[in-house]
Amino acid sequence: MGPLSPARTMRLWRPRSLGVALGVFMTIGFGLQFLGGSFQRRLPGLQLRQSWVPSLGSTVKSCLPRQRLVFLKTHKSGSSSVLNLLHRYGDQQGLRFALPAHYQFGYPKLFQASKVKGYHPQSADTQKPFHILCHHMRFNLKEVLQVMPSDSFFFSIVRDPAALARSAFSYYKSVSSAFRKAPSLAAFLSNPQAFYRPGARGNHYARNLLWFDFGLPSPPETKTMKVSPQLPRDPKSLQLHIVPSGASPGTLFRPVTTAADSYKQPASLVSSDFRPSSFIQWGLAWLDSVFDLVMVAEYFDESLVLLADALCWSLDDVVGFMHNAQAGKKQSLIRTANKTVVTGEDQQLTKQARAWNNLDWALYIHFNRSLWARIEQYGRSRLQRAVAELRARREALAKRCLVGGEALDPKYIADAKLRPLQFGSAKVLGYVLQSGLNQKDKEECERLATPELQYKDKLDAKQFPPTVSSPLKTSRLLSP
Repeated sequence: MGPLSPARTMRLWRPRSLGVALGVFMTIGFGLQFLGGSFQRRLPGLQLRQSWVPSLGSTVKSCLPRQRLVFLKTHKSGSSSVLNLLHRYGDQQGLRFALPAHYQFGYPKLFQASKVKGYHPQSADTQKPFHILCHHMRFNLKEVLQVMPSDSFFFSIVRDPAALARSAFSYYKSVSSAFRKAPSLAAFLSNPQAFYRPGARGNHYARNLLWFDFGLPSPPETKTMKVSPQLPRDPKSLQLHIVPSGASPGTLFRPVTTAADSYKQPASLVSSDFRPSSFIQWGLAWLDSVFDLVMVAEYFDESLVLLADALCWSLDDVVGFMHNAQAGKKQSLIRTANKTVVTGEDQQLTKQARAWNNLDWALYIHFNRSLWARIEQYGRSRLQRAVAELRARREALAKRCLVGGEALDPKYIADAKLRPLQFGSAKVLGYVLQSGLNQKDKEECERLATPELQYKDKLDAKQFPPTVSSPLKTSRLLSP
């Protein structure tokens, strides 16, 4: 790989304890504010993240499209739909994907650069960095930076833990020992201790799944700190989130205590006054320093508009269909802010799910607020117009491409290239293309409707064409 620059060495350094990490982060943040521009002159290799500013107009783009992208594909959060648009964009632009050998990067283990197909640290090929890293992994910044440039655009997506829990229970019931033992989600959430054992097979799906996917340690892990996050890409950007007026920082960041909380706060954290609220604030601050944008599933279209603006892409680049949606549920993700009539049982389940997934709930509140702060910068009326245009384009594509103009039960999908993987207790919906499409429309519609596994295989074959045996070897194999 060659010698590391001072900036790269800083990015790859990994703190041994949360206390040390927090102190270093705050010291670096203060030092950068004091030194100002002189810091970058001393370390010319360090690229400081600029605060996000919305583009000024939609007619003429003065920016260049971003094409170095890291997408953390979180589970059961609408991430398969985001993955499809990244597949399509990269495919059409001829970009190079960092692909797993199979379909995930060794999940649930932390991401390792060695899991990227075709990655060889000592070869000249590493001089040509990948453009897009976007398949399932447990985030590990140190290893990601071995594969992707540090100035890549980092983004992800989160979902209300209550909605996520409903989806995860039906989808992962067969692989999570906690879910498998429970007769229903309501039974599980009413007494999680009866079913959940930390570290048991598949149980990362059963509690704080988002927090886990982001590679953050849960409080019990802090005693050994084997999964301590790394320094931010840009130390200057690390600032604790300021809670808007009217909200209590304590109620926002303090994990909700329930009968299910079986662990005790490690003595090392208590003695250093690193309480759960500080622990969560530290985790959120670190995520803020790394990720340029975190989308919110409940505001999916609004998030897509902001993503297109941040990447200097057109709306056509982000318009697409929902993928990996389960039958029997609304394809449009639930908006918790809407005033809808819900039963007392649903309200209780929602409350219990958020309490059990307390780290995810704090994470969700944080990024929900940051999304809406970003919307205010973008302009609400401007956003409404863009969302309406995005939905109109999606509807037009659905009418042109799809039988019935919507997702269908997999029993109607005869084409194996378009049939999504069936996993879990609920059927996963897919798409059937209209007949009689011209070649250009057919290719576009196929890209829009292709499930993630089949599209990954397509990209894999494109980047790593199968070797063709020479005529001599073939003749020998065919000869009697």
